[in-house]
Amino acid sequence: MFTGSLVAIITPFRRGKVDERALAELIEWQIANGTNGIVPCGTTGESATLTHSEHNRVIELTVEVVRRRVPVIAGTGSNSTEEAITLTKHAKQAGADGALLITPYYNKPTQEGLYRHYTAVAEAVDLPLVLYNIPGRTGVNMLPSTIARLSAVNTIVGVKEGSGSVQQASDIVQMCGDRLTMLAGDDSLTLPMMAVGGKGVITVTANIMPLEMAALVKAFADGRIDEARRIHFKLSPLFAALFYETNPIPVKEALGLMKKIDPELRLPLCPMGQDSREKLIRVLKDAALI
Repeated sequence: MFTGSLVAIITPFRRGKVDERALAELIEWQIANGTNGIVPCGTTGESATLTHSEHNRVIELTVEVVRRRVPVIAGTGSNSTEEAITLTKHAKQAGADGALLITPYYNKPTQEGLYRHYTAVAEAVDLPLVLYNIPGRTGVNMLPSTIARLSAVNTIVGVKEGSGSVQQASDIVQMCGDRLTMLAGDDSLTLPMMAVGGKGVITVTANIMPLEMAALVKAFADGRIDEARRIHFKLSPLFAALFYETNPIPVKEALGLMKKIDPELRLPLCPMGQDSREKLIRVLKDAALI
């Protein structure tokens, strides 16, 4: 259902408030450059420090601006199942095409707890759901066997797999088959994960190079493997640079340098250190982005 290059879009701030004008302009730029879907209020969108009203407004605005031109997959995850249900209900009411739900963080649920969490959301809200596994952020790895169990739920349609393991991605595809769409959760692993059956990526890099990320995914999907590999190597320095420090610190700095946003962050995230910033600037210059 959801394939291609889907941008995990940043949430721009100005003077402590969501910069709605900048967000709308970013969304238009993404669509004009071939991005296949918009994913607001994820990790890259600093969902952890948005108030509930801000979270809801960002999703509403995204739906309003997109106008059904591409899918909107709203980040609605929480370490509280009830809160995840509430956020997902709002996403459906706002007109989102789907919801992305991170595995509950900090609680460290068992595999059975993860299964019950996602089935509870699916039973409460009739909306296509994408699981999000990123153990480096959450402290819990959702195993392929658990994902396979969840793939039997009709409204669970995909997984953003961010464990960093191509073997785990391969196991998910092998166990789930066509019941579930696997999307890469690490930009640098987009190509290898598609090689084992992935259908695209929910990407940070598309925030600054949407055309190229869309071209990478399309080239592979069309069977132009050498072209996909060429784009992968071209983007490889950026894949690394955008994680010099905790995401989304570098990507917001990059967009600020590109004059697209004010690179404002919310504590506990803070501006890049000078050494990292200088390295990022060199990579952006090499890519002709600044």
